Amino acid sequence: MRLSVLLFAGLAALALFSAPARAELRLLMVEQQGCAYCALWNRQIAPAYPNTSEGRFAPLLRADLRDPPPDGVTYARKVVFTPTFLLIENGQELARMEGYVGEDFFWPMLARMLEQHTDYDPGAVEDGPAIPLEGG
Repeated sequence: MRLSVLLFAGLAALALFSAPARAELRLLMVEQQGCAYCALWNRQIAPAYPNTSEGRFAPLLRADLRDPPPDGVTYARKVVFTPTFLLIENGQELARMEGYVGEDFFWPMLARMLEQHTDYDPGAVEDGPAIPLEGG
């Protein structure tokens, strides 16, 4: 009896003081072959993305417009334009940014999207090794 009480107390303390697991957050880029704006994003943004606080907070995942969504991902509505950037948490779309208008606008728009829909704080994102781009 005493052992079970101690075990229960230990498990309760562990549950109480454990940090909650962070939801899986990704930035999904929906693109297609021949998209000039996708190619421009790939030249201007893709090389730096995994090294930024945004890229560490929401690692990039890629999908082709003509394919179904990646396994476990649900779009809130059909994706029509490329590139379209979807903020995905645990497979569900939280927000989207359609099109690419250049690097001067992309970074502030992405930061705003992250701040509005998540607990993103650029100063709080840990520095660490970059997460490699998938499919790129």
